[in-house]
Amino acid sequence: MRSTEVRMTAAFERSDGRDGMSMPKKVMIVEDNELNMKLFRDLIEASGYETVRTRNGLEALDLARQHRPDLILMDIQLPEVSGLEVTKWLKEDDDLHVIPVIAVTAFAMKGDEERIRQGGCEAYISKPISVPRFIETIKSYLGDA
Repeated sequence: MRSTEVRMTAAFERSDGRDGMSMPKKVMIVEDNELNMKLFRDLIEASGYETVRTRNGLEALDLARQHRPDLILMDIQLPEVSGLEVTKWLKEDDDLHVIPVIAVTAFAMKGDEERIRQGGCEAYISKPISVPRFIETIKSYLGDA
């Protein structure tokens, strides 16, 4: 399986401002664990959103430029580069800095949420995830809560 995939769904849509046409909202998932990636993809697509996926933090910036996601789910513990470093690059980019980033990590220790928010992430979800909270958080950042 390739490290990057794109899938389109259209249950929940947003107006793109062109001739009344609408497009599904898009979530980019940056997650190196295959099972977590599948779970996140299935939950997000079942909620009607399009996904762009990569297991590679170094590739995330290029994919964000190419696909312009409405939201990014960022694993903090990536093999090549920290998810916080990737978030820093996103927030320093003139075009991408407005995209909300939700950190997803298994390392939920005291002080982590503060460190993650200082790193540029708008929200934080700890693994293992609570499915209702996961969906609620995503919808709140996509304006569908």
